[in-house]
Amino acid sequence: VQGDVGSGKTLVAVAVMYCMAKNGYQSCMMAPTEILANQHYENISKMLENFGVCVALLTASTKAAEKRKILSDLADGKIQILIGTHALLSDKVIFKNLALAVTDEQHRFGVNQRNLAGQKGINPHILVMSATPIPRTLAMIIYANMQISVIDEIPKGRKPVQTLLVGTDKRRRMFGFIDKHIKSGYQCYIVLPAIEENENMSELQSVEKYCNEVIIPLLPDARVAMLHGKMKAAEKDRIMSAFSKGEIDLLCSTTVVEVGVDVPNAVLMIIENAERYGLSALHQLRGRVGRGTVQSYCILVS
Repeated sequence: VQGDVGSGKTLVAVAVMYCMAKNGYQSCMMAPTEILANQHYENISKMLENFGVCVALLTASTKAAEKRKILSDLADGKIQILIGTHALLSDKVIFKNLALAVTDEQHRFGVNQRNLAGQKGINPHILVMSATPIPRTLAMIIYANMQISVIDEIPKGRKPVQTLLVGTDKRRRMFGFIDKHIKSGYQCYIVLPAIEENENMSELQSVEKYCNEVIIPLLPDARVAMLHGKMKAAEKDRIMSAFSKGEIDLLCSTTVVEVGVDVPNAVLMIIENAERYGLSALHQLRGRVGRGTVQSYCILVS
């Protein structure tokens, strides 16, 4: 299923997993990052809690005791839907009767990883989902044995995200634009390619340096937070949930926000050194905004 960010792919997956559970079978859903797996778990368990479907979450940071319980409940068939990261592919994960394997943001997984998920059951159904538009001819090569469905509509009331390309000389003006939106109560992402200063990447702004030398002087009143892959999972989750609750105005981050973070109040996505990203990454990053009814912007700085 290919559909733009926020078009409802997850709902399609939930409906099919619910159907499996009602017929006495298990499903699993694999996401590329822990942040996304956690978010799917929270949303899906909320959606299905009144229907008596048992949903569990398994990632690398699941504690040992909890993991043992999940694995035993899974083998007994008590858990009907298991959501997780690559941790689902471990040999210790044994299903009683897996009938559906769902892969979200499938372009982040290798073919072998997708196939492994399929080997966890006896010929289970496979559903892969992607927000990155893949030309039909290419799709037929990559997914030769799959039928492709496209969701070509977005939920009512959403406006297309306006995408602008600016040079670094317009940065001050851009910060004025950010300031105006923050003062109106909206939130903003700024995404940078590298975390630390690195001699051969001197032209890339690192998150920490950019935060301290660019953002804080230009936006002294904004509540700014940093997010990058080197942080511990608990710290990442704490920052992401504070951003979701609106306690942070501006999130300065690496591409860890690329997939599946849903904050309708965030209306600006600034991507620094945009020329360093691939098309699917840019498409995904832009999809982080425009999830509410307010006009959103994606500004590529090059």
